[in-house]
Parts: sequence; structure tokens; C-alpha cells
Amino acid sequence: MTDSGPKLNTFKCLKIIISSFLIAVLLLLTIASIRTLSLDVNVGLQLAQWEKTNNISLVIGHRQREELLAHFKEAVRIPTVSFSETESNTTALLEFDRFLRKAFPTVFSSSLVRHELVANYSHLFWVQGSRSDLVPYLLLAHIDVVPASESDGWEAPPFSAKEMDGFIYGRGTMDDKGSLMGILQALEYLLMKGYAPCRGFYIGLGHDEEVGGYKGAMNIVRELKLRGVQLSFVLDEGLAVLDGVISGLEGPAALIGISEKGSATVKLSVFMVPGHSSMPPRETSIGILAAAVKRLEENPMPRLFGHGPEHGTFEHLAHKFGLPMKFIMTNLWLFAPLLGRVLERKPDTNAFVRTTTAVTMFNAGVKVNIIPSLAEAYVNLRIHSAQSLQEVLDLIQSTVGDQQVKIELVNGFDPLPVSSMDEKSFGFQIIKKTVLDMFPTVTVAPGICIGNTDSRHFKDLTNDIYRFAPVWFKPGDAQRFHGINERISKKNYEELVVFYFSLIQNCDIQKLPEPHSSIHEL
Repeated sequence: MTDSGPKLNTFKCLKIIISSFLIAVLLLLTIASIRTLSLDVNVGLQLAQWEKTNNISLVIGHRQREELLAHFKEAVRIPTVSFSETESNTTALLEFDRFLRKAFPTVFSSSLVRHELVANYSHLFWVQGSRSDLVPYLLLAHIDVVPASESDGWEAPPFSAKEMDGFIYGRGTMDDKGSLMGILQALEYLLMKGYAPCRGFYIGLGHDEEVGGYKGAMNIVRELKLRGVQLSFVLDEGLAVLDGVISGLEGPAALIGISEKGSATVKLSVFMVPGHSSMPPRETSIGILAAAVKRLEENPMPRLFGHGPEHGTFEHLAHKFGLPMKFIMTNLWLFAPLLGRVLERKPDTNAFVRTTTAVTMFNAGVKVNIIPSLAEAYVNLRIHSAQSLQEVLDLIQSTVGDQQVKIELVNGFDPLPVSSMDEKSFGFQIIKKTVLDMFPTVTVAPGICIGNTDSRHFKDLTNDIYRFAPVWFKPGDAQRFHGINERISKKNYEELVVFYFSLIQNCDIQKLPEPHSSIHEL
């Protein structure tokens, strides 16, 4: 007679394990389903009782429209190009200074506005408020643009501001003369209507953002620090309104950047004794370096999706997706690893998943029959919010894993701090309200900038930096940014003016309302 006891015990153990597993799965699915049906992070302060303000309305007539478009086109035609940290079109920058004074006479003559030049070409405006107890804020934009040549394939000369099919084409229309001109045009209109702000504010216009902002923005920061200025928030360029860009999303989404990825440029170099190509060694400087670069490309930085601001982006947009995406996006605590694997398949979404690694320069050799002594490569990295610069450098060192390869940090900085976005966040909620007042069908969500802006220099003056302008991006428009055929519609530029016109007035409230959910109702 065989002993069936051990077999029976094993069967019971398996049964318990399987049952426990099924119960755990059922419990997780129940929690996830309840969260999918109940989570709504977008209600926020929309239903709350906002402080009443007597906002001036803006109705742009035909003559005003022609004038504001003419001014904008003139701004685009001035080629304020930054070529490098040491070379810019200073003649154009001086011309732009003269143009601003002509285009916005009320701004430059008002007793409420104090203007000064910073570092010869940048501008700082202080618009005095009637309430000194209200903490000021800063609107930021930049004058300079990246180089552009018609021979690159532009449909219109890049500094012509040519109008075609309702769009104005030209370098700077999106980055960043639309915001710059929109801010000043809005202030011009407000002052002309007799507006005097309660909350004072600054306007900063840097002249070298495209090459780091080390002369313009940094000197503006230095001036404000000398005066002991602290800011409620900063609003700069960055993200936009995406319409039809995110696959599966119902309707457009306005993404407000609450952080920026860090950046690093790393130099890899290999030095060996040179020789003749007829007697090559087993390894050459080029071969060693090529192998190191290959290892970096084959071993990307770790997947970090869900550990940074992108978590909030997907939660805020989740209700605008159909199933099963809505189920997945409202439960990133469970599905972040899965969604990260999906997003990493495309370069544009992989940028949200990890620190990206791009080999951008490779230099070696001077003659076909000489084995070079030196081979160099430059790697550009955009650092995810959940990593530090030092962690990235350590990972590069371990991935390369070859003492023959010298690794040097050329320049770099950590990811920017994550700004607040909750119901007590003054800057975020004011921007959100202004967007929704203008575009009620748009979904507003926090986002992260994968590029860098002048605003990063202001982190010592405020805890809250936001990167957004209501420029509408449709499929393909992102490639126009620093690319060919950069453009903005006439309607959209007018919307920029109205946005800043409303935002400035919305900032005059003393404090945010109590969230609707916390208000006791009988």
C-alpha cells in the first residue's frame, strides 16, 4: 500500500497557492476598476467659487488685428539669430530693441512700467502693482532664434513672415516670438484701457536662450537677486496645446510643463600610439571607441516611467481615453512597467521613459593609410527626473567598462525640480483657469519638457516654474520646431495675445478658492 499523505499535502499546498493568487488578482482588478470609475483629478477648482474680479474684456477689431499682425510679422523679419555662445547677430538685436519701443509706445511710456536693458540686449520690465503684499510673478520669453536657411527646404524664406493659407511662416513664429510679442501686446492693450494691476509682475526677455541663456537670463536673475526679489511663479515657453497628436486621446490637451529633463554632454576618447595601416595592431583607437559607443546604444539607461512627472500627465489625461487605455492609465501603480515597455518603442515617447543617450559627434583619423592616435565621440544625454547627473555618469562608466576609454563630463546639470500642481498651487491653477476659460473643451495636464529653457536659471527665485504657451500643435508641427517651415496661424497668434491679456488680470486675485470637494454643502 502506497503512502498518499505527501501527495495529498502537496496538492493542498498547490491549491492554497493558486487560490491565494486568484484572490490577489481579483482584489487587484477590483481596486483598479474602482479607481478607473472614480478617479477624476481634473475637477480641481473648476467648480469652486473664485474670487470676483472686474476683468476687462478684449475685443480685437479689424484695424487692431491688422496692426498686431503687422507688428508680429515685423518681429519675425528681424533675424535675431544666436549662432553660438560667443556669436550672435547683435545688429539684429539692436534693431529689435528699436522695434519694440516703436511697436509698444504705451508700455515704454507708462508710469506703471519700469524698463531696463540687461547685458546690452536683454530686457527686464517691472509692472508695479497696487498691492505690495501680493508676491509678484514673472512672464518669460526670448528674443533670439536658431539659424535657418531657405536652402534647407523652406516653403517661404525663413525671415520673410510670409502669409500662406492663414499661417505666418518664419523662424521664431513658434519659438519664441509668438509668446514674446503676445505678452507685450497684451500689456499694451491693458495699459491703453487704463488697467493697473493689483499684483505686480516682471517681464523678462532674454537674448541668448538658444545657446544657454548665460548672458541674458542669468544676468536678469542676478539683477533680481540683488534686489531681493522672490517670485510666486515663473511662466516661460515649453509645452503647448496638442490637438490630434496623442493617439487615442479624445480632444485636445494643454500640457503645462512642471519640470525639465536634465542635460549632459559627455566626451569619450581613446589615445593610442599611431601607426601605418599596413601593420595594424589588434585594436585601434577607432575600434575601441566604436565598441564603447555600441555598448552605450545597446544598453539604454534604465526604464523609469512612472517615477517622474509623467505619472501625473497620464493620470490627468486618462479620462479622455477609451478602454482599455483608461483602465491602464488610471492605474499606473500597477501598469507603469507595462506602459513603459510600450512607450519605449518610439523615439518621441521613449524620451518620457528614461534618460536618453544620443551619440552626436565622432571624430578620428586624418589620412587613409594612417592609424590615428586619437578617436573622440560626444554623447548628449537628457536626464530623466528620477535620476541625477552623477547616477548617469556612473552608469556610463559601468556600461563602457573599458579603462582605455577616457570619460569626461563637458557640461551638464541635474533635472529641474518638479513644480507644484495641486489645488493650492497658485501659478498652475491660474494658468489652468485661463486656458479653460478660453478653451473649455481642452483637457489640462501637467507635463515635462524634454528640452531646456531660460526658466531653469530662475530656480533660486521661486519654487514654481511653468513652461507653457497656448500654441496649437497638430500632427507634424513638432518637427517645425527648430526645423523647416516653422509657422503659426494668424488666429493662434491672436489667441496668444488674449491668453496673456486674461492671465495678467487673473493673477490679481489674492488667493485661490477652497477646492470644491472640501466645501461643506447641506
